[in-house]
Amino acid sequence: MKLNQEILNQLCEVAKNAAMEAGTLINSYRNSSFEIHKKSTGNSEAAQVVTEVDFKSQEIILNHLKPTIETYDLGLLTEETTDDKSRLNKDYFWCIDPLDGTLPFTENMPGFGVSIALISVDGTPQIGVVFDPVKNILYHAINNQGAYKNESSWSIPKDTSNNPLNFYYNRSITKQPYYPYILKELEIIALQIEAEELIINPPYGTVINACQALDSIPSCYFGFPKQKEGGGSLWDYAAVACIYKEIGASVSDIFGNPLDLNQKESTYMNKNGFLFSSNSKLSILIQNLYNKQQHK
Repeated sequence: MKLNQEILNQLCEVAKNAAMEAGTLINSYRNSSFEIHKKSTGNSEAAQVVTEVDFKSQEIILNHLKPTIETYDLGLLTEETTDDKSRLNKDYFWCIDPLDGTLPFTENMPGFGVSIALISVDGTPQIGVVFDPVKNILYHAINNQGAYKNESSWSIPKDTSNNPLNFYYNRSITKQPYYPYILKELEIIALQIEAEELIINPPYGTVINACQALDSIPSCYFGFPKQKEGGGSLWDYAAVACIYKEIGASVSDIFGNPLDLNQKESTYMNKNGFLFSSNSKLSILIQNLYNKQQHK
């Protein structure tokens, strides 16, 4: 069943309401005590930490989305529930991260948010919704309908001359032996694109990293491939991939290929890395950075 634009608009409204209610719940737990657990999956602290708030947020979201799942025969993939593979058998599926950036949330730091996407079975993002409860910012996009920030049309500034190059990253990259090399190469890239300097931003959760990068043009946020399974999953990238596509920014794996947002073998996307950048020229320069690092 193909969903038309009217239905996509309706589903986006449901997702926005779900994200904002869940985000409000999450924000109410700031400066409060709550249970923190460790998951057996993932290979970093950021991937393993989970709280009771993650599950409460998920419950709120599913209460909003379940009627749409029944009405339109949608699949479901959410971080805190086992992948039932319905995403592979339905024309579309909801892809949910009820609390992205759980680690900064437990540290009472900004950088966490709610992420909800609708993805078609071929991996094309149809809807992307991100809510930042700390800054009270709602980002959303619908396939072929543009991107929006707090309900206002959102676009990339045309003139970014002399702006700094903003680098966003995950904490795990700082522990890699190639991290100093990345910083050195990014300083060279900043000169190549005539940016006034390189700014290294604080590490947030994936969705807030990606969204804030679009507010700090020119910018890049990327991660190199990893052999060991783990790290970011489909729900980390699905919503922001839709937003990047609709705003006209660049999103791909580290090789410049489209992100596979419905891969069969695993929800983890460690094999090919990820690359969000404000334009295609910058994306190519970072792909070259990776290739040079591989041949060092």
